[in-house]
Amino acid sequence: MPSNQLIHSTSLYLRQHAYNPINWYPWGQAALNKALQEDKPIIVSIGYAACHWCHVMAKETFADVTVGALMDAHFVCIKVDREERPDLDQVYIAAAQAMGLSVGWPLHVFLLPNQRPFYGVTYLPREVWTKLLSHITQAFQHHRTQLAQTATQFTSAINQLPTKLAPGRSSIQHFTQEAAQQQFQQLYARLDHQQGGLPGAPKFPLPAISSLLLDYYWFMKDQRALTQLNLTLARMAYGGIYDQLGGGFARYTTDEAWQVPHFEKMLYDNGQLISLYARAYLITQNTLYKQVVKETIAFVAREMMGPAGECYSALDADSEGVEGKFYTWTQAEIEQALGAVAPLFIAHHNITSAGNWEADRNILYIKPDNAVLSPEENGHIQHARQRLCQVRATRKRPTLDDKVITAWNGMMLQGLVDAYYALGKTYYLDLALKNAAFIANYLMQGDRLWHSYSHGKLGPTGYLADYAWVARAWISLYQATFEEHWLYQAEALVQYAMAQFWGEQAGLFYFTAQQAEQLIARPQERLDHVIPSSNAVMAHNLYYLGILLAKEIYTTTARQMLSQVAPLIHQAPEHLAHWANLCILDLQPIKTVAILGPQCKAWGQALKQHHPGSNVLLVGAAEESTLPLLVDKKITKDQTTGYVCQGNVCQAPIHSVAEALSQLGCAPTARL
Repeated sequence: MPSNQLIHSTSLYLRQHAYNPINWYPWGQAALNKALQEDKPIIVSIGYAACHWCHVMAKETFADVTVGALMDAHFVCIKVDREERPDLDQVYIAAAQAMGLSVGWPLHVFLLPNQRPFYGVTYLPREVWTKLLSHITQAFQHHRTQLAQTATQFTSAINQLPTKLAPGRSSIQHFTQEAAQQQFQQLYARLDHQQGGLPGAPKFPLPAISSLLLDYYWFMKDQRALTQLNLTLARMAYGGIYDQLGGGFARYTTDEAWQVPHFEKMLYDNGQLISLYARAYLITQNTLYKQVVKETIAFVAREMMGPAGECYSALDADSEGVEGKFYTWTQAEIEQALGAVAPLFIAHHNITSAGNWEADRNILYIKPDNAVLSPEENGHIQHARQRLCQVRATRKRPTLDDKVITAWNGMMLQGLVDAYYALGKTYYLDLALKNAAFIANYLMQGDRLWHSYSHGKLGPTGYLADYAWVARAWISLYQATFEEHWLYQAEALVQYAMAQFWGEQAGLFYFTAQQAEQLIARPQERLDHVIPSSNAVMAHNLYYLGILLAKEIYTTTARQMLSQVAPLIHQAPEHLAHWANLCILDLQPIKTVAILGPQCKAWGQALKQHHPGSNVLLVGAAEESTLPLLVDKKITKDQTTGYVCQGNVCQAPIHSVAEALSQLGCAPTARL
């Protein structure tokens, strides 16, 4: 069968549809002009390469010649990779939500030739899809005026959304310790106190909420926050959402107990969760969290990292056309592989002959009451896991989407730096530096970023999320290495974002640049989802840069951004957790530790390891520095000296990490 217009796409998802009997187009002027010239409605079909139901609909429906002929006769058909074009995804998700649709992927939105949406659906079986196409064709031919009115209403609703989410700048009452306590009470009441996370199913990891619990505990010492955090992290680590053999997390579970995953693995989940478990380990010293960090980084390095340090976007849920086939087991397969150790492994992982999932297949997970093992039993379990990994390696692997997403690489880079702080392994910092070099060399030109890269080709220009997450990673990388170019590059990215993405009227950033393609609406992220709002991440960056570079304008801008959403935080803290995190940060005295001398980098790692609070920032140099916080401090080549500062006031110089921790009010532990 001849290929369609998708054959040369940089997106794996689009190329997977290149031989459908449908004249699919990528989003672009060719398709949009065709719709106008032929006066046809547009089908925008949005998905991604690791999406199970996208594959199901492709196989059931889009591979059918009759369906293809019907679509081509009456529509202009456009395929969109939501990972490569998140701007389009956001616009048409908002449209679908305005229609009252519970959104998911694949998402199909029907547009008039002028790109305005009038109807949307998610997955549909072939028969239902073909009936829908016929109904819409009839409506377009005979009820065009009504469709146009509907499309105008939905387009207006999308453009009014930022206004509805902007209740007005807050007063000072939203920036008090009492307000933070009230926000926590609101959030705590809405959490699942049996399984962790938010109540119900499906169950998604929500790192922004867990990070808020961690920072709230560190600031307020409220044991409820730590208990809830530990509940969530332990249930996830023991659950089927976590790959008990190879490490790494799936995107979500279909049940409320974290046991039955939707098996695709996404880079953005794993990067954020490495950060979360690493930071939680610093506070709790829970060895389970340390194990999760080590195993998840090993998984990413083994299965999702390229030779130049680039990290790929996703692993499919399916292999050989079957969801979860690579990851699940029959009891007989376990017994054959493990022999005498099989009964212990079977009991520990809740395996049954009938299967704990579909048919006779089992998902590996651990119930909390089965988690405690003797040292001898634990040794047997670890050996059994290694053996099963060897067996699993002979299976056909899930498809790897080797597209490189800039923002997601920033998340993974941040995770690697946090793991370096927590576990003290220079290998993790080396991986982070290698990844950073790839971003700088392949995805960045001057102070401008590209959003994606695949097989030597650049994708779209960068979105706000790309600038936010890379700038955040650069700030962290500076504090881990004290190589000042990372900090100045972070500032350059933020300044470019201020010039290209800032919305003066809203007092927040838009998701797309001024120079980007003009869609029917210009999206603006305020709410957190599985990935925190890019505006919230950028506000954190501005806050940190203001302190590290002694530029009050940045910190003031961050506070002004926070004031735009503070009333919303009180109403729905579960959807603005990363903003609430900034509220807590701003309530604390921010300390900067200046470290000068030959051991500055080792001091920095030790300080972060023993003081995991986000209210302590590091600056340092082994030789001369241009940073305002360091230029007036003397550096000696044979001695390392530190200064604990708040604003422009520094305490007496110290000559050991223990002294620095004492001035920070954090007693050194036996790990020092």
